[in-house]
Amino acid sequence: MTTMQQFLDQISARISALASSQPGQDLERNVRALLDAGLQRLDLVPRDEFDTQRRLLERALEQVHALEARIAALEAAKH
Repeated sequence: MTTMQQFLDQISARISALASSQPGQDLERNVRALLDAGLQRLDLVPRDEFDTQRRLLERALEQVHALEARIAALEAAKH
């Protein structure tokens, strides 16, 4: 079972337990607190940060490929 699935299963079980023992407003407040705590445990990053890192990685890979091609050309010229 994946970590995300386990997390969702835990949240579901906790919400069910809260629903059976809490009045409406208390339930909503407790569910929000539970979700906030659970989401903070996950290793999440904002989408814009993810996109920035992806672009940097793509640029680095392009440079690596260019350097590999230069090395191959230099080695071919050497022989």
